[in-house]
Amino acid sequence: MRILLTGGCGFIGSAVVRHLIGATAHQVLNVDAMTYAASSETVEAVAGSDRYRFAHVDIADGAALDGLFTSFQPDAVMHLAAESHVDRSIDGPGVFIQTNVVGTYALLESARKYWSALSAEGRKTFRFHHISTDEVFGALEHGDPPFTETTPYDPRSPYSASKAASDHLVRAWFHTYGLPTFVTNTTNNYGVWHFPEKLIPLVTINAIEGKELPVYGKGDNIRDWLFVEDHAEALVKAVEHGEPGETYAIGARQPRTNLDVVKTICSVLDELAPDAAGPRERLIRYVADRPGHDFKYEIDPTHAETALGWKAKHDFESGIRRTVQWYLDNRIWWEAIRARRYTGQRLGQG
Repeated sequence: MRILLTGGCGFIGSAVVRHLIGATAHQVLNVDAMTYAASSETVEAVAGSDRYRFAHVDIADGAALDGLFTSFQPDAVMHLAAESHVDRSIDGPGVFIQTNVVGTYALLESARKYWSALSAEGRKTFRFHHISTDEVFGALEHGDPPFTETTPYDPRSPYSASKAASDHLVRAWFHTYGLPTFVTNTTNNYGVWHFPEKLIPLVTINAIEGKELPVYGKGDNIRDWLFVEDHAEALVKAVEHGEPGETYAIGARQPRTNLDVVKTICSVLDELAPDAAGPRERLIRYVADRPGHDFKYEIDPTHAETALGWKAKHDFESGIRRTVQWYLDNRIWWEAIRARRYTGQRLGQG
């Protein structure tokens, strides 16, 4: 299969690229605009493969996309390119609308033009796989059942609203034009090569450096956590077997409070790299909550597990251990980011 994949130098996208090249025979065209959170190092291990290509292109550039479809002749699209940090969307929502909504529209239109010109068999087998988030479903309270594929949409942040809009566009292009699209929604991912503005890499790096570990509010907000390599495997199974018009909710059944996550990181790091100054939990600081902070996200992945023949391999504890060890072993990468792109400052205070 020839796969045109957007956002392949980002956190989740690069994990998918590494899995595609390392564990399948598929060919990949990685299309990435290389914004602040993208890193070419994330795909260095597979960039030398004759099944890998890269195009430095913004997905909102329809003419450039048309050229890529013509030259690469993909069998499928995996659309992962997105602005994804809630706090940044609070500070500057415009770029989220541009990338997540306008960019998705441009990609859909280029894909539709290309697909319309294919043979009957080509149109039948082509797939447009849109990767999205569980945040489009809003927030859960104590006792609420987890999100499923049929949960009504109720986005609460500029980020989740922009992703909800993109999901709706993808489904509209299926129903209106017949473009064979489907959507996967996932919960919070974590793991290696994660840009250090998100909770787990930020706390891990701060703890390594002996800096304060900020926890919003009381730390009782709950997220369902999925190791990124498990997600990458699920996404590849989805593009191989997904049905047009379908939705697959992908998760690992690993809900934790933010405070539990932070304490787990501290405990693992204390074991792997003890600090002479004492246990890292001493560094925890409770800070003012962010505006509109959703209480809980959790996914019931039963349908995806059954339909795709997939199940997450990592529990939270083993995934966190691998993640913390990776950040200990790869200081050069995140120290360069801290020096040039993101110093660890707080975002999204409204």
